[in-house]
Formats: sequence, structure tokens, C-alpha cells
Amino acid sequence: MGDMRNDHAFTARNLKGPKVEPVFAGAQSFLRCRYTKDLAGVDVAVTGVPLDTATTNRPGARFGPRAIRAASAQIAWTRPYGCPFDPLEKLAVADYGDCAWDHGRPEGIPAAIETHADTILATGAAMLTLGGDHFITYPLLKAHVRKHGPLSLIHFDAHSDTWNDAEGTGRVDHGTMFYHAAKDGLVDPKASVQIGLRTHNDDLMGFNVFDAPRVHEHGAQAVVSEVHRIVGKRKAYLTFDIDCVDPAFAPGTGTPVAGGLTSAQALAIVKGLVGIDFVGMDVVEVAPAYDVGEITALAAAHIAHEWLALFAVRP
Repeated sequence: MGDMRNDHAFTARNLKGPKVEPVFAGAQSFLRCRYTKDLAGVDVAVTGVPLDTATTNRPGARFGPRAIRAASAQIAWTRPYGCPFDPLEKLAVADYGDCAWDHGRPEGIPAAIETHADTILATGAAMLTLGGDHFITYPLLKAHVRKHGPLSLIHFDAHSDTWNDAEGTGRVDHGTMFYHAAKDGLVDPKASVQIGLRTHNDDLMGFNVFDAPRVHEHGAQAVVSEVHRIVGKRKAYLTFDIDCVDPAFAPGTGTPVAGGLTSAQALAIVKGLVGIDFVGMDVVEVAPAYDVGEITALAAAHIAHEWLALFAVRP
């Protein structure tokens, strides 16, 4: 077995390369990558944002980052299936740990997430963020736009998350973030896509929607082709709400909706996004208290792993 060591999160000698140790043991980090606050030479920083106070149904996504990291241990030893290379050989990936804030002052949480993201992005590393409820994407987008300019959004979800914030106050809510992101000019709806939707919203704000029935009828590759046509060469941010996946495959989430994508369909679409100029990604809404056999966390870990492969060969 060669040099077998546990706890690669703390003992890994290199940022690159897969880390092999017993799946059932060892300190957890995403894909067993080194845990560090020193991002010198790091291409992608994995970080958690354990927020669930913005959810409208079941809480528990604050435990999502921990669950996704634990599930990722099962796939840390090998490359994504069908990928001709291991993204961990091409990219220097580190686990930066989680964003922190004073839970007794919830009004300060959005700014804390922005500052956390600004700190990481200022080092030159890209962010792969583990949620947490979907509100976290709003402050993350603000930080990314400061660095990269307005973005195309590639959004997987059961819900549009563009519901009108009638109060106009920017309240912390996981169903209004992309209403504000579009109004603020953070994302261009005409150059953005939403995939897997299956809940009604009368105003989709100009986003291109490929709902779950359309995916089922026309297949993953037809959606992939349209995404490439719409996004083109623009810089893009990928946000994946795990409730895009049908609760048969991802029950561990706060607002499950029947009729969603299979995990195979979701992975096929993500794999097909090779060549898009991604600047960042998050996977959110994993709530392990409602999971079965950790299958939701495992789906999230696979999706994040696939994005690393996309980022490794971005233009």
C-alpha cells in the first residue's frame, strides 16, 4: 500500500494529487485535501457557509458542509467517472474551513459571508462553496462580481428563487436572492439558465428556464447544447441547489419537490458544461437530518467533484 497515512487534511505534503486513506477514518476535509488558511499557490479553495436561517421550510442545512465533506471521502481516491484526468492532479485544492459569524447578530451574516469570500478571492484562488441554505449565493455573487464583473448564472434548482421581495428591503430569504441579483445587475438573466424547476412563479425575470419536464422529455444533452448557446464565452457562476434532484435521490433537503432530475441526469448536464468559463461554484441545501444513507450528501459531493474537473479545463 506504500506510504499509508491518515488525516491527510492535516498531514498532506502536497496540495495536488488524490489523498488515499481509509474512508471510514481520519480527519474530514473535502476530498481529503489539505486544510489550511494559507492560500498561496492554491487554485481552488473549498469553504463551507453553514447558514440555514433563511430557509422557508425545514432547517438543518447548517450541517450540510460537514456532511458533504464526510461523503466526499468515498470519492477522494479517484477521478470522476468518465473524466480522462484527475482534477486534483491539475489543480491545487485546499479546504479553507467554514465562514464564521456571530449567530446572535443575524443582520450581520450577509456582510460576513461577503467579507469571507472577498478574503479568499483576493488571494487569486477560486471558490467552491458548500452550503448552507441557498441565500448564501447572493453575498457570494456580490463578491465574485466585484472581482470578475457581471456574470452568467447557471442555476440548478426546483425553485426559481426569483420571487419578488415585496418589502424591497433585501431581507434574508432563500427564495428572493436571484430577484435581487438580477435587479442589482450581478447576473444577466438573458445570458443565464435555470435547470430543473418545477414550482410556479409568474415572473421569471427573463431567465432562460429548462424545467424538469423539459429535461425528462428532451434529455440532458439537449439542455447542455442550449446552455452553451446561451452562456457562450461569458464568465459564469454555477449554483446547484440539491433539491433540483428528485427526493427519491436526494431526500436530505429543506424544500423537496417531487418530479425532479435523477442524479444521473444532473451529473450528465454538469459534465456537459466543459468549456464554460467558470469563476466559482456552490452546492447548497443539503440537510443531513432528513437524508437516507447519506445519499444526498454523496450526490452533492459528486457534483462538486465534477465541477472541479470543469474548472481544471476552463478556457
